[in-house]
Amino acid sequence: MNTHYTYFLILACSLVGPLALSFDKKVQFYKKWKAAFTAMLLPAVFYIFWDGIFTHLQVWFFNEQYVVAKTFVYNLPLEEMLFFFIVPYCCTFIYECIRTYYPSVKTTKKSDAILFVLAVLLLITSVFTRHLYYTFYTCIFLSCFIFLFFIFRKYFADFNSQAFLITYLIILIPFLIVNGFLTSIPVITYNNGENLAMRIYTIPVEDIFYGMLLVMMNIVGYEKLLKRT
Repeated sequence: MNTHYTYFLILACSLVGPLALSFDKKVQFYKKWKAAFTAMLLPAVFYIFWDGIFTHLQVWFFNEQYVVAKTFVYNLPLEEMLFFFIVPYCCTFIYECIRTYYPSVKTTKKSDAILFVLAVLLLITSVFTRHLYYTFYTCIFLSCFIFLFFIFRKYFADFNSQAFLITYLIILIPFLIVNGFLTSIPVITYNNGENLAMRIYTIPVEDIFYGMLLVMMNIVGYEKLLKRT
């Protein structure tokens, strides 16, 4: 068996369901592709830059045995770059489903408070983990993004914080399953000297917040762009 397609097949399987259901008559997510794909660009550039630097610094490593091309671009396999488009697509689709099927789910003071408290806790964590690259930068980036979101909230008034939190809780299950495969095979190996060495199965706990930042950046941008279309 050719193992070089492992990472690619994991991503493809993750995309099949959301892509097929994008043509659901009620959600009609395909009509919002322009906003969704445009919103992916800036977060993808940010994450590819971040990911490439961390690969160079050996914060994590990719196993050439499980990726299509042995030659990496900017220290990254093609599949890792695709990850920053496929995962946001699936998450934005779920967010749109929640908004469509449950219109009563609106931003509340409680959902905003959860995000704000999370940002504070992450900021505090970053202060004590400055020596751990993955923990520190994940915490500080997500914390700063949430704070900046609240500072400029009037420009992103359509972002539904409650729908976002529900979306992320829903996607945590498939997200952990996919990451479980990637880290147990392993397609990607983490340097425990650069994280808290706390695992959910084989997944670093930092991955939860790494993923949350990616999803939130995409959905905030999606809502802003959707209003313009």
